[in-house]
Amino acid sequence: MSEWNHTPPLPLTVNPLFERPLIWRDVAKWYVGAWLPVSVNLAIVGLAVLAWLWTAPTLEAAATPGLWMLVVLVRNWIIVGALAGGLHWYFHGAEMQGKLAKYDPRPFPRQGRMFTSGDQLRDNMIWTLGSGVPIWTALECLMFLGLGQGWITSMTLADNPIWFFAFFFFLPIWESFYFYWIHRLLHWGPFYKIHALHHRNTDIGPWSGISMHPVEHVFYFGSVLIHFVLPTHPIHIICHLQFYGLYAIITHTGHEGLWIKGAKRLHLGNFHHQMHHRYFECNYGTLEVPWDKLFGTFHDGTEAAKQRMRERMKIRRSA
Repeated sequence: MSEWNHTPPLPLTVNPLFERPLIWRDVAKWYVGAWLPVSVNLAIVGLAVLAWLWTAPTLEAAATPGLWMLVVLVRNWIIVGALAGGLHWYFHGAEMQGKLAKYDPRPFPRQGRMFTSGDQLRDNMIWTLGSGVPIWTALECLMFLGLGQGWITSMTLADNPIWFFAFFFFLPIWESFYFYWIHRLLHWGPFYKIHALHHRNTDIGPWSGISMHPVEHVFYFGSVLIHFVLPTHPIHIICHLQFYGLYAIITHTGHEGLWIKGAKRLHLGNFHHQMHHRYFECNYGTLEVPWDKLFGTFHDGTEAAKQRMRERMKIRRSA
């Protein structure tokens, strides 16, 4: 069996904003491709706006714990269940796309003693819905309490329209910085015993995205605590946590994208991170900011990069 059923064009490249020489045409193409005309980023921002309009408390109500917290929890359960469940059904349950653009050739999901319940899908659903969504919700409610009680500096679109919109472009950069370093920590010593639960998924599906140990969920969604420093609108908080939760689900789809009539209509999966699940000791960050390239842990999908990874691991083991 071949190692991969499908790969994107190789070698993988990082955000051209960090490449030299700097070619502004490539930078513009990168950002336009990430946002327009239809993208995961744009969909998450739109969903955050709807969640704020329909299910978020007013700042006056958020100043006091109350029923609004349960509303937020139920909303997050529904969104995650619909997204992860829908993607799993389409790509892995009904196999509507077959193996087209599926990275890993092996059948998914699997059964085995490495899973607490013996079943990969059931395990992933339990950890996602039983730990991931409640901890995500707890942090979201903490942030709203902060806004309501004045611990966090609130702002409106009228206060600072430039920062209001710039935040959405800042978020993937912050995510790349935060995720790389927290991920490296989780691969170190005793912390890996926590992270190993997520790495039971050597092949991945949508429910794998935030299937983690509760302690890792705190680390992962703890990215939102930066709002104690940044001036914030409620939409920013909702979008921040949805970006971390929903983007992980989407990029763990296991397929590169949604193909309709022979063409990719929506990019979904992430081969860069898929390799991390296969090889473990590479690609700790994202392609948005090249931390992996800077610290020698980048795997671009080529055989040469695979050999470099093996040599690096051989040196590490001997040390």
